[in-house]
Amino acid sequence: MSADATRKEVLATIVDTGVVAVIRMSDASRLNAVADALLEGGVRAIEVTMTVPNAVALIRDLSARVAADVIVGAGTVLDPDTAGQVIDAGARFVVSPVFRPHIIEECERRRIAVVPGCFTPTEILAAWDAGADIVKVFPATALGPGFFKDVLAPLPKVRLMPTGGVTRDNAGDWIRAGAVAIGVGTALVDQRAVTEGRFDAITANARHFIAAVRNARPSSETVGA
Repeated sequence: MSADATRKEVLATIVDTGVVAVIRMSDASRLNAVADALLEGGVRAIEVTMTVPNAVALIRDLSARVAADVIVGAGTVLDPDTAGQVIDAGARFVVSPVFRPHIIEECERRRIAVVPGCFTPTEILAAWDAGADIVKVFPATALGPGFFKDVLAPLPKVRLMPTGGVTRDNAGDWIRAGAVAIGVGTALVDQRAVTEGRFDAITANARHFIAAVRNARPSSETVGA
């Protein structure tokens, strides 16, 4: 299978399931348990941020143990060198909180899906034109779903994903506003539940977000890349 075909499959997985689980945690020893809980709840895209201790090694280990239909990516990537390290470790998509063209260039060179973070319409279009597969709108907390409707009116082909500010209550609103997927951190991977070992709560959260995305989409909608 070609790298381009694999990249399209990664994009299709993100769009079809509609939820990217963003993992930021200080206790890396619980990562596998968290990942298993997310997968049991239907999540198929897991983003391990560079703020997690030993993130590159964890991405390598997690990528090797998950099923073929699960994609592991890297988040909070700030430079091309880090992008190269996580790709070598098995990351199948790279996410950044900001728009840095050199990161997109590195991912394009390696034929890996890339999701840069942007805030303004100018940044969004610049990142899309530079080759972004999806544009992460961050921090979405300050904007709200209405921003997506406004941006997508003149830019309907751009794929947008909110991160920051996505909750159990508003998850469907982002999809109805035009988001192709949602990036969810603490509202999905509840830190208290992790500390207490209540991984069933994380599975329940995952099921809630997957259902919210599914129910917010028109029944006739065709998803995928």
